[in-house]
Amino acid sequence: MTITDVTLPRHGPGWKYDLPLPNEAPTQKANPTKLPPTPNQINETYIEVPRTSLRLRGIFSIALSIALLPGLPLTLAFIYDAIFNINDMGVDFLLAGLGLITAIYWITLPYARIDIELPRNEPIRFNRLRQKVYFYEYRFDRIHIFSRKRWGVRPVAYDWKDLIAEACSVYAPMGNGGLVENVLIAVRKPGTDEIIDRLFFTHDIEEGKQYWELIRLFMQQGPDALPTFVRPPRDWDNDFELTPIRRLAPRVQWPEAIDRESRTGPAAGEHT
Repeated sequence: MTITDVTLPRHGPGWKYDLPLPNEAPTQKANPTKLPPTPNQINETYIEVPRTSLRLRGIFSIALSIALLPGLPLTLAFIYDAIFNINDMGVDFLLAGLGLITAIYWITLPYARIDIELPRNEPIRFNRLRQKVYFYEYRFDRIHIFSRKRWGVRPVAYDWKDLIAEACSVYAPMGNGGLVENVLIAVRKPGTDEIIDRLFFTHDIEEGKQYWELIRLFMQQGPDALPTFVRPPRDWDNDFELTPIRRLAPRVQWPEAIDRESRTGPAAGEHT
């Protein structure tokens, strides 16, 4: 359930600063009216936090569908013409055209597949009794876009004490340019400062800081230490407010073993 065969850079892209470490005492007092979305579940054993790595969903699948309508016939016509009139067109022009067409589809298809296959929610379970964190993680590979092994939900579990929350901020090409801020969770190899995994947490730094503070409070003191959330938790599997493209997305289905482990405490004599 863990990834330990790679070493990543100490800081993620656009790193600004680290949030307090897991075992540091919480210092901020939460304002109930400014709390982030209510966690999916809170009890004596674990707190499950909602997460959506793709903020705007459906854009690429819709764009690809629109592009395919006129684009595919034109592509086929170009290939046909190139095969039967290669002497007139020239090899260089043919290769350049085919390369451009391939590049366009190769760039677009991964995002369209993510649109379709990404789960409705990608929750994280913080188990207080085991002091472990379980990520409902969706993995993908932009190079091997048709691979089944490199794509799909791959839940992972890490020790709470090995996590580092990173506030990040980068400028990305978005029309006239735009600032993208998020919080990532880096995972240290036990007993070292090597980073072996990095996972998405929130799209907003302030929301990430609030969640991180609440989670640290829960993991250290339990559910009774948390403030009262004003809004009820959102049902990500049956919410009528979900967009049509998100309603078509796969529901959350934890593998049975990790589902049971993440919702329970260790049995007598069990090593965690």
